[in-house]
Amino acid sequence: MPETGSSNILFTSRCALVPEQFFEPSSARAMLVETANVPEEYGVSSVPVPWYGAVLIYAHPQGSEALPELYRLLEMAAALQDHNRIAAAYRDGVLYLVVAEDSELRLCNSFQAMDFTTAEYFLFMALGKLQINPEMSAVYFDTPLDSEQEMSLYRYFKSVEKP
Repeated sequence: MPETGSSNILFTSRCALVPEQFFEPSSARAMLVETANVPEEYGVSSVPVPWYGAVLIYAHPQGSEALPELYRLLEMAAALQDHNRIAAAYRDGVLYLVVAEDSELRLCNSFQAMDFTTAEYFLFMALGKLQINPEMSAVYFDTPLDSEQEMSLYRYFKSVEKP
């Protein structure tokens, strides 16, 4: 699966978000391999997410300085003014999703989704579990949507936005 997007965005699900009080920089790789498959040749880095009291640990090809898409979505969600803050991206068969209510982070995850319909399934399943009504919410997509995907989302959401 390709992991690099533009020179500063890394589309990877090899990430873990940990509360900052549990993060130990010297144990970053060990923490990440508990939840993700990390090839030996990959580097492991971290980036603080202070607005949610967390640190995002991620694997990347050696020499890459790109930040993961999930970090961009965490930034996007924090900057939104909505009560329900839903930031998503879909690329190469993976849905990246961050959901917050006001300043409280509720979900930060990625889902293997071979097609956009499956990605929508995971999106609605997550919102249902979090008891968030899509009809009262906007969804913000960081990756391009074709017209069919956008119209499909409009059937359920108050609006579909692009940053």
